[in-house]
Amino acid sequence: MLCTPSSLYLPPSPKPNQSYLRNSHSPTSEHLRTDLLHTFNSPFELKQVHACFIKTSTPLSVLPLLRVGFVCAFTSSFSYAQQIFERVGKPEIFVWNSCLKAFAEGDSPIDAILLFYRLRQFDVFIDSFTCSFVLKACSQLLDVSNGRIVHAFVEKLGFQSNLFLQNTILHLYSSCGAMGDAQMLFENMSQRDVVTWNIMVTQLVKRDDIEGAYNLFSQMPERSVRSWTSMIAGFVQCGKPKEAVDLFVQMEEAGERANEVTVVAVLAACSDLGALDLGRRIHEYSNRSGFGRNVRISNTLIDMYVKCGCLEDACRVFDEMEERTVVSWSAMIGGLAMHGRAEEALRLFSKMTQIGMKPNGVTFLGLLHACSHMGLINEGRRYFASMTRDYAIIPQIEHYGCMVDLYSRAGLLQEAHEFIMNMPIKPNGVVWGALLGGCRVHNNIELAEEAIRHLLELDPLNDGYYVVLSNIYAQAEQWEDTARVRKLMRDQGVKKTPGWSSITVDGVVHEFVAGDETHPKTEEIFQRWEKLLEEMKLKGYVPNTSVVLLDMEEHDKVKVLHRHSEKLALVFGLMNTPPRTPIRIMKNLRVCEDCHAALKLISAIVNREIVVRDRNRFHCFKNGSCSCRDYW
Repeated sequence: MLCTPSSLYLPPSPKPNQSYLRNSHSPTSEHLRTDLLHTFNSPFELKQVHACFIKTSTPLSVLPLLRVGFVCAFTSSFSYAQQIFERVGKPEIFVWNSCLKAFAEGDSPIDAILLFYRLRQFDVFIDSFTCSFVLKACSQLLDVSNGRIVHAFVEKLGFQSNLFLQNTILHLYSSCGAMGDAQMLFENMSQRDVVTWNIMVTQLVKRDDIEGAYNLFSQMPERSVRSWTSMIAGFVQCGKPKEAVDLFVQMEEAGERANEVTVVAVLAACSDLGALDLGRRIHEYSNRSGFGRNVRISNTLIDMYVKCGCLEDACRVFDEMEERTVVSWSAMIGGLAMHGRAEEALRLFSKMTQIGMKPNGVTFLGLLHACSHMGLINEGRRYFASMTRDYAIIPQIEHYGCMVDLYSRAGLLQEAHEFIMNMPIKPNGVVWGALLGGCRVHNNIELAEEAIRHLLELDPLNDGYYVVLSNIYAQAEQWEDTARVRKLMRDQGVKKTPGWSSITVDGVVHEFVAGDETHPKTEEIFQRWEKLLEEMKLKGYVPNTSVVLLDMEEHDKVKVLHRHSEKLALVFGLMNTPPRTPIRIMKNLRVCEDCHAALKLISAIVNREIVVRDRNRFHCFKNGSCSCRDYW
């Protein structure tokens, strides 16, 4: 076992003036005692102070005992320190525990473990505090081996009834990933408190065992705000935002007040769900609770408003922030890009760099998305080159995917293909998928077939790729190839994801599936649609049946078009929300060309702003036009 610390917990001090040692006059001795009393750095200097104390009859109780412990802990003068503690009449374990605490909470927790072994070497009687500080150091270092040894001492010395110690050991095992040991200890504990349960729930959440965490959470005899927050955050992390929001409502009903961490977790859930009403309510609660200066909450609010289609609210939060981090700027740039306001995103980036804020990889993702969604080819090339040249940021696979998407959307399919071939890292499904998407828009069957060959190896169960290739064949009226792709999907056990759209009215989420007639107000929705359709036709609307890539009669294609999920959600919104208020729709797939044209017309007919969040971006329809400028 090592007996030399990695670092001593001592502030720097000047070297002793050697002239003090040569001069025996009392003033010099007094100077020595004053200068070295709180700054001695070695046993030698400590002994000089001690000698002065003897000479001047100064009591040893004046000595800073914690510093004595630090200076002697890892030297041959350990027993000398023990003698000093004995003379002073101070229990030595009290001083050593103070040293252990400082080491465990400082920059070198390994020193707490080393000191623990020194205490055992010199037969110092340890207590429960000793064990707790060393266990904390083990947790900091994720050192389960030494933690087990301390656990054995806890058992040997009869500290099993100390709940704080038991919780500390439980935290050690679970944070080190020894969940089997943690579970065994948890089950055998004679008593538990809310901290005990929280430790287990939190660690299970961290290990993505959301089911196990929720089972324990459900059994808790009492819950703290941390219990609720851990579980809510866990649901968000594993892609279950609805469950997170439902749990937050239960938390409110239980009378528990959300803290800043809870607010961040719930806002993240609102972002995923598009739950604007709840997001606004949480924003108001945050302001009332004095959380307004919390940068992380403000950043999450920006993200929430962006993803709920309220870009102006996001801008307002950004403008009101007293302090902004690179996350704040990146979230706002990405939000502007997602809403088709590329020029503003680029201007904001320019402002960011002018004030000296250094961008990161996420910032450039937002910039490249902005360029991709608006077809800004030259700007996209320039920003991609600037990443490495100006900021030493090495592009990741996501940045390469953005560039392929930029070229592919613009119809530069050969350039996109060459870009993929020259990538310094292996392209993934997202990269080849971006090329495939461009092939669909620009009807390039040859490159589409190459892309799908790679995609079938990289992501064989992704239904979206099969559907895109099938649609490309259908657009070219190659029905045999279309059927072959459909058969391949069946053989692979891949099912097409049904398109759905959702709209929230009075806090209730209503979901519509394409062609679905199960909604309780289906008849009213269809009747309202027919009336709306008459007005649309007067404005020049003609159904674009080319987007129905099925081999069927024309009138059947028209019927399919009119039952697209976003149209059903829109009509329901028109029927159930006040005039002139915005309608916000969330969609899991890309908006088709016919729905895009229809929603532009409807926005002018009903004088409403219609905001649709599809798989790739936002479309804000207003006065007969869309924020994407028909480039998506």
